[in-house]
Amino acid sequence: MTGTTGTGAAGTAATSSALRLVEITPENFDAATGIRVHPDQEFAVEPVMQSLAEAYVHPPGVAWPRLIMDGDRPVGFLMAFLDIDWNGRGDRSLIRSGLWRLNIAAAEQGCGYGRFAVESVAAELRRRGATEMYVTWHEGEHGPEDFYLRLGFRKTGEKSEGETVGVLALD
Repeated sequence: MTGTTGTGAAGTAATSSALRLVEITPENFDAATGIRVHPDQEFAVEPVMQSLAEAYVHPPGVAWPRLIMDGDRPVGFLMAFLDIDWNGRGDRSLIRSGLWRLNIAAAEQGCGYGRFAVESVAAELRRRGATEMYVTWHEGEHGPEDFYLRLGFRKTGEKSEGETVGVLALD
């Protein structure tokens, strides 16, 4: 789930020099699982704990979970998916990568952390040779559709598990 542009509870816009992604470790696990979106956004994104459980049950290398840090402060969580069999038939005829989950802490929304997260996943996918980045979202009030469209994603016309599918060209 994402925020809007502007400043958040911290009162200042995020600066790229302080922002970074870190792997989830025993030392930051509680901080990661403590990330909570606005209550009216909970319909649109799973809690971090469920995301980490899903990362665990998929084959190694499919999920790329990361804690979003601003300096020493955890502000969000993201999880990318890497080279998945999109149509689920097992024939790997349609392989895609993209943003699986995005949770920006309620008090941290509006500081640019969501944009940083999307740009970071895009950079990682480019590094791995991808030319497109996919995302899905729940439509409706308080959903992230406007955020993704502002970042350049376009709707593909597809649905995945009832969610709208968007794609961003990475070239």
